[in-house]
Amino acid sequence: MTFDIQEILGLLPHRYPFLLIDRVVEFERAKRLVAIKNVTINEPFFQGHFPGYPIMPGVLIIEAMAQAGAIIMMHEIADREKKLAVFTGIERAKFRRPVTPGDQLRIEVDVLAFKSRLGRMEAKAFVEGKLACQATLTCQIVSKAQPAAPEPQPVAAEGSEAAETVNAE
Repeated sequence: MTFDIQEILGLLPHRYPFLLIDRVVEFERAKRLVAIKNVTINEPFFQGHFPGYPIMPGVLIIEAMAQAGAIIMMHEIADREKKLAVFTGIERAKFRRPVTPGDQLRIEVDVLAFKSRLGRMEAKAFVEGKLACQATLTCQIVSKAQPAAPEPQPVAAEGSEAAETVNAE
């Protein structure tokens, strides 16, 4: 089974510029997934990482692997529009080679443990058949909740006692 970008958008809440999966080329329910991420110079992170020597940040390679794992879990959730797969852990992450514009990441995720709300997976990212990154990832399915609005912080007016205390320090 394969998934195109529209099917991926139906499984993951991520959107540009943070959606890091372009296609799923192999899928075995609750067991295994192989996904593709096409890395282009147009990625916003290349502007600053690193000028003149663009390298995909390792944390984004890990995030791409986590998104691939989330697809496995979200596929099994009936009311997925009300749920999120959140990343809860990274173990034994290793970076083997840089990922640069023009590379195609082949992300392979194998399920180690899978329950209705928890998952543990072994993930690997390859470029041209060579291992670029590997890690054991864990995630959890949670209900979508509206984030609480930040509580307003009082602002001391100039000349007030609070402002004088700050100015005295």
